[in-house]
Amino acid sequence: MAPAIPQQGKVPVVGSAQNAEKESTAARLVGAGTAGITELIVFHPVDTIAKRLMSNQGRVTSSAQLNSVIFKNAANEPAFRRFFTLFPGLGYAAAYKVLQRVYKYGGQPFVRDYLAKNHGSTFDSTFGKSTGKTMMHATAGSLIGIGEIVLLPLDVLKIKRQTNPEAFRGRGILRIIGDEGFGLYRGWGWTAARNAPGSFALFGGSAAAKQYLFQLQDYNKASWFQNFVASIAGSSASLVVSAPLDVVKTRIQNRNFEIKESGTKIVANMMRQEGPSAFFKGLVPKLLMTGPKLTFSFWLAQTLIPAFNKVF
Repeated sequence: MAPAIPQQGKVPVVGSAQNAEKESTAARLVGAGTAGITELIVFHPVDTIAKRLMSNQGRVTSSAQLNSVIFKNAANEPAFRRFFTLFPGLGYAAAYKVLQRVYKYGGQPFVRDYLAKNHGSTFDSTFGKSTGKTMMHATAGSLIGIGEIVLLPLDVLKIKRQTNPEAFRGRGILRIIGDEGFGLYRGWGWTAARNAPGSFALFGGSAAAKQYLFQLQDYNKASWFQNFVASIAGSSASLVVSAPLDVVKTRIQNRNFEIKESGTKIVANMMRQEGPSAFFKGLVPKLLMTGPKLTFSFWLAQTLIPAFNKVF
């Protein structure tokens, strides 16, 4: 009997969108969760500083003003007390950051698997094999980024605790959820609009670095150094692309709960009162501080997921 001939389209095409990397579910979730927990411990104070700078609507012209923006009422306190004011909302931050990283870093491979199985040939024929694989990674990232709005209430609570703690007025989280309900999803459209290109650039930039800089066909075989360089490329692209919408999203979320100011009105006020440069407020601190945070967690996830895959 003649040996069976593999059906056309069933054999993986090396270096193409149809040849997606495979990892176990446990490896994806544990690797992404470990990256999120480690990032939280190291970088939460940095995130607080960036959020407070983005929320500041005035011009900072002196170190005293900068001190006041960053440390608020503790601006004149000793250094160690000022430092601990950078940890507000740590409970919300822990819940949000770990869930967000598990969802984003662990979820993108599942979307990528679906695209590779059902639309891999389309990406290859549209963009070419190597570029098609990069675009597939980016598209999977964009789709998973849009879905991230499910976690928006935790992000809202975290940002308010970091930038506007007076908004809580002694209420606990259960009371706030009961009072506000779906109001905690305020700004979801702007969040989705910010996440789509940001996540596209994050995963696409990383994939492009592995594809074109290191000529990798199996991205899971990247060394820790290659993952690190790819993470820098992806995180930098993501922060620059998402910066304007990130400022709008942050200002929507840091208002008192009773203020119902729309994103469109915020954009109009920013243009009129602060000028176009307002949309890039906090970008330099984000690139210098939040950039390493995103690079660190993304690098850790990309390194740990293949490593855990050998264990699970």
